[in-house]
Amino acid sequence: MLTQIKSGFQPSFWVANGMELFERLAYYGQATILSVFLRDHLKFDEVEAGQLSSIFGGLIYFLPIFAGALADKFGFKKAFSFAFFVLAIGYFLIGSTGIAGFEGYYSDTNLFLILSFILIFTAIGGSFIKPSVLGTVALTTTKETKSLGYAIYYWLVNMGAAIGPLLAYLVRDSFGIEFVYLVSAISCTLMFLVTLIFFKEPQAKLDEQRDSLLQVIKNLWTVVKNIKFMIFLLIFALYWIVFWEFFIVIPFYISDYIGPEAPIELILSVGAWTIILLQIPINRFTKNISTPTAIMIGFVFAALSWFLLYFSAVAGITVGLGLIIATIFIFSVGEQTQAPRFYEYLADLAPKGQAALFQGFAFLPIAIAWTLGGTFGGWIYHFYGRKEVGQPEMVFLIIGLVGIVAAIMMFLYNAYMKRAK
Repeated sequence: MLTQIKSGFQPSFWVANGMELFERLAYYGQATILSVFLRDHLKFDEVEAGQLSSIFGGLIYFLPIFAGALADKFGFKKAFSFAFFVLAIGYFLIGSTGIAGFEGYYSDTNLFLILSFILIFTAIGGSFIKPSVLGTVALTTTKETKSLGYAIYYWLVNMGAAIGPLLAYLVRDSFGIEFVYLVSAISCTLMFLVTLIFFKEPQAKLDEQRDSLLQVIKNLWTVVKNIKFMIFLLIFALYWIVFWEFFIVIPFYISDYIGPEAPIELILSVGAWTIILLQIPINRFTKNISTPTAIMIGFVFAALSWFLLYFSAVAGITVGLGLIIATIFIFSVGEQTQAPRFYEYLADLAPKGQAALFQGFAFLPIAIAWTLGGTFGGWIYHFYGRKEVGQPEMVFLIIGLVGIVAAIMMFLYNAYMKRAK
């Protein structure tokens, strides 16, 4: 194994994955406090905070469709340099809107509009990271080490998702919530320098280069025209809406009902730590379960996690940090059950000879979910969850019902596909 690691990976593999770790650290560090930063610090209401979250989250998962083609055209070194340069500026600008020394620049302005432009700008930079890292992994590994290479990438992504919130909590607790964005900016600045100094453009050529930008647009249209596939993606988007509400409504709830000083960031990192510790055991335990069944388990666990909060609240049990941790843990176990099977299912759905094309759009449900989920979560919390209304159990119920609808639709979809074969 040690010999394989030494000879099977080019130096650029380790540089790119190290940069991915710090980029994910920066992203998830700020993502855990974004909704609270927008509402409690910048004084937007829940709906506006959700809308701004939707802009950022939706674009950062949708734009890689096009960013990947540009990264191939101009090279990964230029793509990384552009991405980290833009991210560093973007995170700094987001944080500056809440720093006292910069308030003169934003007074008497439409802060919602300004932040919208800043978030779009930042998302454009962030969209180049994932295709550039994955492209580097593909070019800097051998046939024997490629699978291990992607496993290392996935593990580092989750390490960033686990460590980033911890760092964010320490910064928020010591300096203030606005300075979390400065730490994210510093992290991306350092990675910009690492790119310039250490990252070398991979010399290898893929057998099949990524499509041109025009071809990507044609491919997107091919996917959108496939009604059966789009229905599947939209059902999965409901699943991811249930997931993203952990980052929208749970921070609101913890701030309002437990305390603004509670470790929101640490609570939201439970999912990442669960994946790091349990992904391999869960994969082995569920390896003999059929793909449709594994996906259904993930959907059912997603709904059950929110119903745990709802029934606890209705029963008069205080929904504290322990129950929220249990909720995230339950969801994460379900996620780990279905996630490895998702790509298998996509391959079965894709028309013959187009599996790779359709799998290239696998993250569209996440983009759709972020685009809709931020506004949706902000809206239901504004009308039911906030302290003035005092009905947070309704928020838990509505999100749980979205999970139930998603599970029922996926069950019906699986039944239809089984009969259609």
